[in-house]
Amino acid sequence: MAASKKRKNNTARRPSKSSTRGRSNHRLEYLSAPEPRSLPFSDAVRVGNLIYVSGQLGTDENLKLAPGGVLAETNRALENISAILKRSGSSLEHVVKCTVMLADMSEWDAMNTVYITFFPKNRLPARSAFAGTGLAFGARIEIDCVAAVK
Repeated sequence: MAASKKRKNNTARRPSKSSTRGRSNHRLEYLSAPEPRSLPFSDAVRVGNLIYVSGQLGTDENLKLAPGGVLAETNRALENISAILKRSGSSLEHVVKCTVMLADMSEWDAMNTVYITFFPKNRLPARSAFAGTGLAFGARIEIDCVAAVK
């Protein structure tokens, strides 16, 4: 009798065929700027209710860095992210995670003074920050994020 119960429990734990096929109900949507640029990645990818925004530098639409160093570049990078999120059906208020890459970790405090002005004080996203040995175009900062759809 005990062996019979044990078999039933083991049988109940086996995944069904439909859950083992590797299929997902999430549709992928690749989102790019209205004026396509010659960069080898999408501005963002929407998967289900999440939007993954590619790393943004503090550049204008012509890929020219904002003059003024890390403060100006942080401001412009977050403006770029905000615009991408708006086009994608979200906003900075729905960002759940950011990753900040700095050219020099000594600029972390300066970056933070601008960064915190873009998010509600009581709803700051989770975040990682680190310094690298070099960013594209000689940038001081690059920021990527994940946001929920509104």
